[in-house]
Amino acid sequence: MNSNNFEKHKNLGGFPKGFLWGSATSSHQVEGGTRNDWSEWEKQNAERLAQEAEKKFNHLSNWTDIKAQAQNPANYISGRACDHYNRYEEDFDIAQSLGHNVHRFSIEWSRIEPEEGKWDEKEIEHYRKVIRALHERGMEPFVTLWHWCIPLWMRDKGGVTSKEFPRYFARYAERMAQELGNDVKFWMTLNEPTSVIINSFMLGVWPPQKKSVFFTLRAYKTLAQAHREAYYAIRAVQKNAQIGFGNILKFCEPMRKNFFDGLIARIADFWLNRYFLKLTGDTHDYYALQYYFHMRIAFPGKIKNENERLSDLGWELYPEGIYHLLKRPEYSKKPVYITENGLADARDAQREWFIKEHLRWVHKAMQEGVDVRGYFYWSLLDNFEWDKGFWPRFGLVEIDYKTLERKIRPSAHEYAKIIKSNSLES
Repeated sequence: MNSNNFEKHKNLGGFPKGFLWGSATSSHQVEGGTRNDWSEWEKQNAERLAQEAEKKFNHLSNWTDIKAQAQNPANYISGRACDHYNRYEEDFDIAQSLGHNVHRFSIEWSRIEPEEGKWDEKEIEHYRKVIRALHERGMEPFVTLWHWCIPLWMRDKGGVTSKEFPRYFARYAERMAQELGNDVKFWMTLNEPTSVIINSFMLGVWPPQKKSVFFTLRAYKTLAQAHREAYYAIRAVQKNAQIGFGNILKFCEPMRKNFFDGLIARIADFWLNRYFLKLTGDTHDYYALQYYFHMRIAFPGKIKNENERLSDLGWELYPEGIYHLLKRPEYSKKPVYITENGLADARDAQREWFIKEHLRWVHKAMQEGVDVRGYFYWSLLDNFEWDKGFWPRFGLVEIDYKTLERKIRPSAHEYAKIIKSNSLES
């Protein structure tokens, strides 16, 4: 994508030639049949999560709609999920029909290396076929190596806080580059490491539920080191690879214009948005930004949503936030891809607005010089939303979890129109 293309299109509501348009998935959330630390944790915690659902979610405007599902323990077991492992070609056909020219997915480490040092050639071949299927449909593969789940043997060694984690992860990354690198240009080592750090160790609500300042800081260190070592491992195999990690960003603002609210907002911004990036140094060929919502923060740390537009999860929808994040100086140095941006919206009432408004603000940032080269909606499919289970509906494609029937939502067709015209102009 050269500067001439950018200049030609930037004032027309259009995007540069070669802009990547698509969506994303992750293995544990859509494939089904996984056996990893998360699948084991689900079985141990499904009853508890169902019992806690009313306390957690009854403030949501859609509580009556989700109540039965949220209070059912089966909701919290990923099981066969969307059966994407067996239906990936069908799902890629849908993405192709919607004009997508890129697709981001993750490789399930626990399939590839189910026992320490033992590689499953059948599973490697499976992902080779997945990548081939994307190429056959004119879609660029964007491959994530870690989307939160780890093999059970790695869990037993201490998981992501183990000092050994970076070495094992880099070995896995190297093997994937050796096996698949001829057909993969874009690699993402880690997906949203701070989401795991905050939820697993600062809050202690995700596996392994080790709520501790010590483990929080340790996880920052080991995951950053894992990214760096994986970066160099892939680079040694594949000189021309494009390598980065998915950085979840939250636009943090003080509730009131006073010193204390400003201070707590800056502290939150540092730990959520800046610290991990700082730890990884210059081991990025591009920046992968993932943005969902806005946080208004008051001292001593109270978070309040005041926006009129909320997702089904109660997340505050604030498209302008993506512009302010893109305009930060640290993202002016290299190409940027929006590798996740989406919302839970079972009725598909806000998704079209959500996509268009975020793209308007992305386009504004591009007009002002930010080198954004792609946009991935989260997600292609409704999927298993971790400790929330199946009730949140993020997909461009609706999944009937009883029959596994796929149904394209109206908003997906509106997104397809943008892709076809490569422009926000109708």
